[in-house]
Formats: sequence, C-alpha cells, structure tokens
Amino acid sequence: MVGPAQTHRLESGGLIDRAAPLAFRFDGKSFAGFQGDTLASALIANGVKLVGRSFKYHRPRGILTAGSEEPNALVELRSGARREPNTKATTAELYDGLEAASQNRWPSLRHDLMAVNQLFAPIFVAGFYYKTFMWPAKFWETIYEPTIRRAAGLGRAAGVADPDHYDKAWAHCDVLIAGSGPAGLAAALAAGRGGARVILCEEDFALGGRLLADGGMIDGAPAAEWITRTLAELAALPDVRIMTRTTLFGVYDGGTYGAIERVNDHLPSPPEHQVRQRLWRIVAKRCVVAAGAIERPIVFAGNDTPGVMMASAMRTYVARYAVTPARRIALFTNNEDGWRTVETALGAGLQIAAVVDARPDVSAAHRALAAKGGFAVLNGSVSGVEGGKDGVRKIAVSLTGGARAEVEADGLAVSGGWNPAVGLTSYHRGRPKWQDDIAAFVPDGAPPGMMAVGAANGAFGLGDCLRQGFAAGAAAAQSAGRGGNAGTSPVADSEAFSLTPLWYVAGKGKAFVDYQHDVTASDIELAQREGFESVEHLKRYTTLGMATDQGKTSNVAGLAIMAAISGKSIPETGTTIYRPPYVPVAVGAFAGHHRDEDFHATRLTPSHHWAAEGAIFVDTGLWKRAQWYPRAGEKDWLESVTREVKAVRSGVGFCDVSTLGKIDVHGPDAGAFLDRVYINTFSSLAVGKARYGLMLREDGIVYDDGTTSRLAEDHYFLTTTTAKAGLVMQHLEFCRQVLFPEFDVQLTSVSDQWAQFSIAGPKTRDLLREIVDPAEDLSNEGFPFMGAREVALRGGIKARLFRISFSGEMAFEISVPARYGEALLRNLMLAGKPFGVTPYGTEALGVMRIEKGHVAGPELNGTTTAADLGLGKMMSTKKDFIGRVMAGREALIAPDRQVVVGIKPVDKTRRLRSGAHIIPKGETPGPGNDQGYVTSVCFSPMLDQWIGLALVERGRERIGEIVHAHDPLRGEDYDVELCSPVFYDPDGGRQRG
Repeated sequence: MVGPAQTHRLESGGLIDRAAPLAFRFDGKSFAGFQGDTLASALIANGVKLVGRSFKYHRPRGILTAGSEEPNALVELRSGARREPNTKATTAELYDGLEAASQNRWPSLRHDLMAVNQLFAPIFVAGFYYKTFMWPAKFWETIYEPTIRRAAGLGRAAGVADPDHYDKAWAHCDVLIAGSGPAGLAAALAAGRGGARVILCEEDFALGGRLLADGGMIDGAPAAEWITRTLAELAALPDVRIMTRTTLFGVYDGGTYGAIERVNDHLPSPPEHQVRQRLWRIVAKRCVVAAGAIERPIVFAGNDTPGVMMASAMRTYVARYAVTPARRIALFTNNEDGWRTVETALGAGLQIAAVVDARPDVSAAHRALAAKGGFAVLNGSVSGVEGGKDGVRKIAVSLTGGARAEVEADGLAVSGGWNPAVGLTSYHRGRPKWQDDIAAFVPDGAPPGMMAVGAANGAFGLGDCLRQGFAAGAAAAQSAGRGGNAGTSPVADSEAFSLTPLWYVAGKGKAFVDYQHDVTASDIELAQREGFESVEHLKRYTTLGMATDQGKTSNVAGLAIMAAISGKSIPETGTTIYRPPYVPVAVGAFAGHHRDEDFHATRLTPSHHWAAEGAIFVDTGLWKRAQWYPRAGEKDWLESVTREVKAVRSGVGFCDVSTLGKIDVHGPDAGAFLDRVYINTFSSLAVGKARYGLMLREDGIVYDDGTTSRLAEDHYFLTTTTAKAGLVMQHLEFCRQVLFPEFDVQLTSVSDQWAQFSIAGPKTRDLLREIVDPAEDLSNEGFPFMGAREVALRGGIKARLFRISFSGEMAFEISVPARYGEALLRNLMLAGKPFGVTPYGTEALGVMRIEKGHVAGPELNGTTTAADLGLGKMMSTKKDFIGRVMAGREALIAPDRQVVVGIKPVDKTRRLRSGAHIIPKGETPGPGNDQGYVTSVCFSPMLDQWIGLALVERGRERIGEIVHAHDPLRGEDYDVELCSPVFYDPDGGRQRG
C-alpha cells in the first residue's frame, strides 16, 4: 500500500519495506515514507521537487543525484542540540520521526527574499569579491566584511554542545576494499576465498552498488540473487568483515586508511551507551578501490531547474525506491548508458516525452525501443529549460542541422558520461590520466599497495567489473601472503558503451557548471579572459570544485570548457586533484572521546575526592585543582576567596600543592650538577635547608623557578612549577646525559609519589603540633625559616617538612606518601577545628602571592630575565651555569627593559584587569606609546582594593608615577600608580614568624 500522501510512489517494486511505514517532517510539513528510503527518495515520493536554494544567487534547486556526490539537496537534519547542517538528503537514511529543514533561504524555501541576488548577477561574477569591495577602504570593516560574513556559510550549526558521543577504533587486514558494487563484491569473494583477512567498506546501508538499480544477469541468475548468494558466502568466511554505512575517506602513510562509520545516524538518537559515529584507522597490506563512477552533467541554460536530474539517479529512484521523479520524462544523453533510464522508466509504466541524443548515430535497437514506446528521438542537444520552483515545464532543443524543437516534460534526465571516482587514488599526489574512449580521467600512480578496478578504473561493463574485481582480490590476497584457492570469477556480459563528448551547449540563460557554488560557464570564460587559465587558478578564482562536494559533478566539465575556450586539449589543460576527506567528516568523529572533560587525561590531586564535596575546580594543565571553596550564603567567587585569604592571614589554612613538579636528585655530584642548571649555588647548601632557585634557558631567559632542599649530602629534593614539571624533568635529563655526562648524578621524577600540602597562617605551628610527633621541635630555633627535614607524624608515619612560604605567612609544606594524602588532609581538618582551619584554593593562593609580589607564570612568560623579575642579584658571578653568557647580551641588560612593578588604581574602587596596556599619562594609546602591560591582578582583602603586578619600561625608576591603563579588549581606561611589587608585610617578618 502506497498511502494517500505518497503521490509519486509506484504501486509495486523497489527495495523498500512497504510493511514498515515511516513518518517524517520537512520544513515543518508532515510526510510519509518507508523503511529503505533515503530522505531524497521519500521527498520525491511525496511530490517534493524544491529542496534548497543555491549559495550565491539563491536559485531554486532540486535533487540532482542519488549519492554522496549530491550538490543541491543539502538540508539541516534533526533539531536542537543534534541539528546538523549540510546533510545530503540523498544519503540520509529515512527513519521514523526524522526532522529536516531546507537551508540558505529566508524567510522560507518557496519565498526566499535573498533570490533578489539574481538581479545582481552581472556584478556577482567570478572573482567579484576581489574587485567589488575595494573602495572606499573605510567601508571594509564597517559595511563590507560584516555583510559578507552574514551572507557566507551554508546552514546553521546547533550552537550548543553536541549531546552525542563518538568513537575511534583501529582495524588491521590484508585486503581493504572500498565499495560493494559488482567489482567490490567480486574482489571480496576472491580475497576471502584465498584466506585473506578482508574488510569491505560500503557507504550505503545496502550492498550491491549500481546492481541495486541497474540489475543484470550474473552467472546466469538475476543480479539480486547473485548478491544474496555472494553475501551469504562472505558471511561464512571467518576473516571477512563487511561494514555498511562506512565511507573510506582518506589514504595516509604506511598503508593506513581513514573511514567513517555512521553507526547510529539512521536513528533519531543513538541508543544509550552507544556512539553516533566511529572513526576507523584501518591498516591494510593491500587496498582495492571499487568506488564506481560518477555520472556527469552537461552544461546548458537552465540545467539547475528542479526536475533536471542525472539519468542514473532517475532510474535509481524508479528501480530501487519505486518513486517517480517525473511522470513525463525527457532524456538528454551523449552516450549509450543514458538509454538504460528510458528502459527502466518504460518498465515502470512511465511516459517518455523524447530522447535528445547528441551522438550522430543511434542504434537500431534504441530506435526500435522509441517506436515501441511512442516517443521521438531527436538528434541534437538541449539548449534550455523552461520551468521554476515547481519543476520542468518545457525543454528547448537545438537539432543537428540548425532547426529547433520544444519538448513538453516535467522531468529531464541528463547523462554526459561517467567519471571514475579517482578521489582515493589521488591522495598521495597521484595525478589521474586522460582516457579518450570514455572521455574521462582514470587513476594513474595510485598510493602504494592500492589498485582501482571496475568503473573506478574506467571499465563500465558489468562483465569487465566482475573480472577486474575478482582478479584484483585474488592478486591482493597473494601479495599479502595468502595463497588459498580463489576459485573462478563470476561471469556476466559487458554492455556496449559509446560516447560522443559534449560538455557545454550555448543558450540563453545561466548554464551552471558547479551547482553548489553557482559557478557558470560564463564565469569560466571570464577567468580565461582575465588570465586565470591554470587549473589551480581557475579553481580558486571561480571557486569551482571548492564546495562540500569537492566538485564531484563539476570539475571535469569545468576543465573541458576551459580547454575549449583556450584552444587546448583536456590533457594539456590538466586537472586538480582531490584531498581527504572524500566526504565531509564531523569534527566530533575526529575527536572521538577526547572532548569536554575527556579532551585529555585528567590528573587528580590526593585531596580531590575530599575537595569534590564542596570545591570549585579549575584545569591546571592535566590537573584538577580546587579553585575556591564556597560556603552557603556567599554570593560569588570573590566573597569566598576573600574569606579564605583573611582566614589564612589571621588564623590557619591549608592548600594542596601536590601538583608541583618533584624531582629527586641523587649522587655525589648532585650539588655540582644543580650549580650548572640554576643561576644560584646549591653545592654549598647545608643539609636540612631549602633554597629558592631560578633556571634560565640557554638564551638567558628565565625558564622555571622553585625550591630545592638538601635532605642528605648526596640527596636533593627539587620542586618545579606545575606547568613545567614534565619539561623541567626533560631539560634536566638532557643536561645530565648530553651537556654534563661527567657528573655522577641520577634523576627521578617523584611528582606522583608525594602528597604535599601548604599549611599557612599565624596558627600553623598550633595545627602542626596536633599532627606531628611531639618529639619534633617546630620552634623557630629548632625549625628555622627555609628549614627542611624528615619528621615523624603521630602514628609513626614518616613525612617531609619544609619551612617555606609562598603566601608570605609563617608556613610549612608537608609531604607524605601519596597513599596517605587524603587521610592527612582529613586529619588536618579534624585537628584544626579548634583553630578555625580553612582550606583555600588556587585563587586565594594567587591573591596572597600578588600581595607579596611573588612572580609566577604570568611573569615567567618566556620573555623575562632574572633582572626583569627583580632577581638579578641571585645570579652567581663565581660559577658557570646555563644561560649565563647569553643573559649578558646588550638587549637583555638594556636599562629600558620592562621590569616587574606593582600597580594600584588611583581610584581605589576601580577594578584592575590583566592584559591592560601601560601608557604614559596624557599620551594616545598605540604601539608607539606602549610601555608594558598588566600581568596579574587581584582584589586584596588586606588593602581593601584591587592591586596587580605589571611589566613596565624602567618600572623601578618610576615608583610613584601615575600612568594610564588602556584595555582595548574590554574598552576600559583608567589611571594607576606604579609602586613596589610587595604590598603586604614588606620586611617579611610574618613568614619568619
């Protein structure tokens, strides 16, 4: 049963499941189809001809093809977060509830106001954007560019996060086959019988390729029976894998191929715990490309009218989907294959209006078919089409000899010959060669291990496809080391194929070469007149072949027109080559699971699970660090951070600093080694003491900083910044192995072995005494500032304790084996309850370091020297170290360098912003007056105002000067005072306790 709405559905036939009706919507209207339909075939079944608008002129467009080469029928599929633009209706598998919308139109598809662009066609010629928007220059940023950007692009992205998941997978095989037509299935049969591990990829949801529409007889049986029998045999072979809905899109080094599997695109949404698409990396010893060929249009006036369709597509819709793209069909062909559409249409009971055949001779068999079908055969060519949004009405024909004729029809099937699908064979710079007998490019110089067969190799007969495919499969299995018996090849006759090349028919009106980018024959003529004859120049000047279909239906016709008007042959004119991906691939598929929280590996601090009960986290490289700990009633992050800072300054708090890089340095030459990598001396550091150190790059620029403690004569414990932990370890190993191999020293990264917490504030000792064994002396005398040693905790666990401070308060850092980290933290909370202990995050830590003028990542930015940071006096003059000589270069010691200073707003209520540029007061902001920029800012609870650090020219000489802060990004301007970078406790008495 067809159903009342499907007015263009045949009563019988096709490969659809009429027992499985499906409902769908297009542009808000409800329609019906069947299981086995594509969106395109279902729209045709419902009499829909207008499906889209062209990119530049917004001309009405209909369905042109039946495959992935489709340039016109691009739609937005689904809605909401799953909305996907530029989906080809010809490959979108119909499912119940499918929702699609046309695109590139406003306010509606039928009434598109942007069609007014057609009135400006004389302006919108090839390269118009290079010529039109040159004057006046000031209009570019204010008018031209915004207007072009609003008009550019096809479709609308969802604009919100994609709710679906994507996967990536690897597969290995002996023989990889692209395509499941007769050549592909024959290749799989031979390779599988020969014992090879075979993977066959087919982009369609059904196997059989052109056999599904064209049929034929193979081994004395109908093609459908042979497909069923072959698939059953392949399923029984243990090492043959058939992947439907999978497109081979790229060829890469080492026999690696890319494929995209549309796992659940045929459903409204993927089932729970399943992915939508999967990206495959397939490593194959040999590859057989049986991707078929693409029928090419003929360029003539009005060839983009809805209802004009490729002849092979028209018979596909009739034979495979049992739908009628038109009721009265005309055919325009220059080859034998086009007549197969006439045979299919007559077999379905459709009316043929006429056949326009450009060849001088039409076979007697076809003339007999015309006589039987009661239609005329006209020798000539179609010169124009009369029609509009609702389809074709009349066809103008230029007859051989000069006469003219008109044919009334509501559909025009066009066949200009076939182009082998050479995309995959071109991906290693393999340039195809021209073959005269089929007037097409065929593969030449394919990637290593690859061979093309069947129509993809220019062999269009069914028997030839089977023979080439079977021979290639058997040879591929043999060369992959599999020596099994492939048996005998399937047998079929090869149809006759004759062709008279015809590329362009002159006529009145626009004749389109590239449907998707609205490139016309006149655009190519203009490109030639203006000197853009090179195929590469032609492509870029006209945008021929640069749309989402990569010119699959347009490139060869465009090259042929250029060859004709430039007086060259097509081989002399040459061709561009394809690049992957062969079909559009979602970025999400390339990313796979590596997105959002899974974009990269995540490292958790020892306190993470405890902190997750209430902290807000920030990504610091791979680490998740607690940023602040909000409490009920606090209105924003600033209130939480201010509370944490005040709690530390007045009482005690702790922060997880386990993310710092930690490196054990062992050996009798450990001290001498560290002397070479730090600007200051460590060989003289006493056991039980810590020292702040600074590393330089070889060019004299600061590389990293941190503290290093000497735990024994031959044992140092070195810390790095979180960001540079891995890089510093790599740098030290390079120094040890390459620069200073004479030193007896060993390096071990122990970053993950130790949980480390900073405990800071006036009540730090009170809290530690509740944790540390009472026998340990924590007094100033027993454990002075910058002391470091192993201590025992209550319960006997050994820990490392360091008297160092990044907050400017009296502070210790305590390290325990990582497995005890969370237990230590929970004990700190219990033991610290009488003292009001407060956990604090990276924001509060940053506030306290700015208050103390400590430099960090924003100041150690890869451009600053030790002197710029105010640490020049640390540079030893008694030893050599990495970067010493280069640090003395004239530019690095120039008196006008930008150096670290403090800043505070003149208006104390003013908020500071990082990144603002420092300009002399009274001067106009600009590169010539730019004297530095703000690196770090915070609100200081202790000063009750915003403060910051900045890099400013001659900053230390200008303390007290009022300068201007200019923030072009946020449009803010205000005055600030240059001051000492140490805002709080400048004499350091609090940290020395």
